[in-house]
Amino acid sequence: MEALIRSIVIPIVDHPNDIRVEEEEDDKRLIYHLTVHPDDVGKVIGKNGRIAKAIRTVVYASNSHLDKRVVLNIT
Repeated sequence: MEALIRSIVIPIVDHPNDIRVEEEEDDKRLIYHLTVHPDDVGKVIGKNGRIAKAIRTVVYASNSHLDKRVVLNIT
């Protein structure tokens, strides 16, 4: 899943080396923490959050087979 998130975010940002994706899992949730360079946060979130919503949609859809709630946090 980290590779999928990276492949979506790398073309958007100016500092691809600063992308970090961490995974955290508990009984009911699977949480991905996406961290990018401070100058790239606005690019990843997009106008009115459209790009962030699109990234989340892809991540949620690719994990739809799981019985866990999937969360993507962008910082």
